[in-house]
Amino acid sequence: MVRLSAVISLFVLAACGADGPPEPPSQAAQKPAVSISGEARLGVSTTID
Repeated sequence: MVRLSAVISLFVLAACGADGPPEPPSQAAQKPAVSISGEARLGVSTTID
């Protein structure tokens, strides 16, 4: 069972995409691609009859 766990761990680590040294992101990838906008209201509403 220990050998099976070791083999499975080896395959999982091999499939994680670690295929070389890290590369810095390109300049285009550093621009923020998220914008937040909207409206919020808070209050209490009642009707008096």
